[in-house]
Amino acid sequence: MPAPDAPHRFKAGALNIEIHSDAESASRAAANDAAHALTRLGETADELGVIFATGASQLGTLEALTSTPGLPWSKVLGFHLDEYVGLPITHPASFRGYLRRHLTSKVKLREFYEIDGTADNVEQVCEEYAGKLRAIRPQLCLLGVGENGHLAFNDPDEANFEDRLDVKIVHLDTVCRQQQASEGWFGSLDEVPHTAITVTIPALFRVPKLILTVLGPRKASAVRDMIQGPISTHCPASILRRHPDATVYLDQEAALYISA
Repeated sequence: MPAPDAPHRFKAGALNIEIHSDAESASRAAANDAAHALTRLGETADELGVIFATGASQLGTLEALTSTPGLPWSKVLGFHLDEYVGLPITHPASFRGYLRRHLTSKVKLREFYEIDGTADNVEQVCEEYAGKLRAIRPQLCLLGVGENGHLAFNDPDEANFEDRLDVKIVHLDTVCRQQQASEGWFGSLDEVPHTAITVTIPALFRVPKLILTVLGPRKASAVRDMIQGPISTHCPASILRRHPDATVYLDQEAALYISA
């Protein structure tokens, strides 16, 4: 008989789902999964590419992962998923700044490639970043899901499951921008940039292993649509049900509307 606090595990299509009792245990489980993947990859590779997510739901996972001893960080070539256009790295919402605080200041990676959304030519930034991704071919990606179901900054109106670009400039919808303000990264909705640079969904799907941490009641509707709704860009995360090795770690609040 399973322990009272054992996670509830099931599948939706190919997507593995674990519902944990609280945010801490879900984050720890995601970090353990990532740690095992890093260890396994590090046993056979001199270099390994990893894409890291940002945001409130990732804090616990990154804290647990960077606190895990013995991981092959010196082999990791790191990337991140997205960045606002025009936002300085000194701003609290900068994803480059976030990952410096919560990742690269805590563990020494071989290299970390940043998306500079303040560059004079952001189209060139997209092309160069896409080239690095294609050359290194990341083997692992940590992800979250937005309140509108987005993956990275692929909001419903921008998501394309057959996108020919690997990295592109997108316009952020109001739900996405409101989430950033509500989580405290900005003082108000008006302060949230309207455009960003993002890794696209086909580029994410080329990564063999995806690990998602999704927490809190504000994500519950998106989680329901991801798991039980149609596979559609209406909820971009629904396409995860077709990825061969993706696992999403939820707390009870994020799983509020799931019938399983």
